[in-house]
Amino acid sequence: MSLSAFTAPGRFYRGNLHTHSNRSDGSLPPEEVCRRYAERGYDFLCISDHFLPSFDFPITDTRSSRTETFTTIIGAEVHAPVTSSGEKWHILAVGLPLDFLPTTADETGTDLALRCGKAGAFVVIAHPEWYALTLEDAAQIGNAHAVEVYNHTSQVRMSRGGGAYFLDALLSEGRKINALATDDAHFNTNPNPDRDAFGGWVMVKAERNEPIDLLAALKAGDYYSSQGPELHDIAVEGREVLVRCSPAAQIMVLGRGRRYEYVAGNDLTTARLPLDKFAGDWCRVVVMDDAGKCAWSNPLYL
Repeated sequence: MSLSAFTAPGRFYRGNLHTHSNRSDGSLPPEEVCRRYAERGYDFLCISDHFLPSFDFPITDTRSSRTETFTTIIGAEVHAPVTSSGEKWHILAVGLPLDFLPTTADETGTDLALRCGKAGAFVVIAHPEWYALTLEDAAQIGNAHAVEVYNHTSQVRMSRGGGAYFLDALLSEGRKINALATDDAHFNTNPNPDRDAFGGWVMVKAERNEPIDLLAALKAGDYYSSQGPELHDIAVEGREVLVRCSPAAQIMVLGRGRRYEYVAGNDLTTARLPLDKFAGDWCRVVVMDDAGKCAWSNPLYL
């Protein structure tokens, strides 16, 4: 049994689902943001500008930047009152209609996430470490498809880009939720404006590089997340998991609490790891290269 990302029909497309333009607090026009991602070899992009009254509730229209080899998904980073620490909610909604209605003063994070989901969006709990989100907070966003396991801008600017601990805690509470790596680029870091871009992405398995196909694959979990390493296959064979990947320094299976298995070496491209510790529960695969960059699978439920 392989994870669906490796058995679904089609091919892998590389994309970033969280970034900003000068429609909100980014520095570059949407067309230039799209151009830079296309130039770097990305297949798709979602510009997720902040859906706030201070920016006139933008749903950034990037359709004019689509080409035969590059496409865009319409979305936004939406906000509502209020987390347990008094912060505005940061919820990534990928796949919103251009006429998505503005939030109202009394709309809660729960209500807004549900409205995004009903509008067709892939809903994500964004950068939980960045603003100290709690598990009690996350329980309010029960329709989330994924949590950001890595947010590049949060890591570059504040060393708070992680989300793996949060993901594992949710999985251990019984949530069926996937991982996601993103940039959250604003193109305004010093001294290099590109420093917060091109650091975390998704590889989505779909038959076409079209928004409708990509969104369906994301919701089905037919993708993995990466900072660089490639995952070629993850398959359960009896009481073992077989992992095939680009050359790696370490291949790990992680589960509840301190449960883990791993192999380490030079230029590892295949590993078989026992699953006895994870029987009847969940686990996920992480591959790390010599530079410490990771690729994350979505969870396996055994």
